[in-house]
Amino acid sequence: MPSFDEQMMGLALDAAGEAGALGEVPVGAVLVREGQVIATGFNRPISAHDPSAHAEMCALRAAAEIIGNYRLPDCELYVTLEPCAMCAGAILHARLKKVIFGAHDPKTGACGSVIDLFAETRLNHQTVAQGGVLARECGEMLKAFFAARRAAAKAGGDAQ
Repeated sequence: MPSFDEQMMGLALDAAGEAGALGEVPVGAVLVREGQVIATGFNRPISAHDPSAHAEMCALRAAAEIIGNYRLPDCELYVTLEPCAMCAGAILHARLKKVIFGAHDPKTGACGSVIDLFAETRLNHQTVAQGGVLARECGEMLKAFFAARRAAAKAGGDAQ
């Protein structure tokens, strides 16, 4: 029986699949409050023409609208890829209790891979970060996406 964290990451993987189907980098996010899913999001910076339209940002925006407050202190965010600095900053400003991610991001990860914004004690809020939940599945989805993109580019297709 999968743990609650694995169940929620499974939903985030489903959201990531939606992004991938649109040609976006397949990253998905699920925001949970008291054990209930409040909002989901997936990457769509290309289709939305918005560099801030990362999965985490989309989920945060939707949850804030639903709850009626930009502060989400009793919420947890599940995301398939380690948040970048922009998303980590938004997570901190929203005052989330915890962020749980799947795959580490050695190029832009802000939960310890490149920098660790959540460990910065000089900030006025700290959020707990936990990585590695369904890391293999999350990483494989990303690897498959980029392999297909490289193959399309090599074949002369649209690689964006």
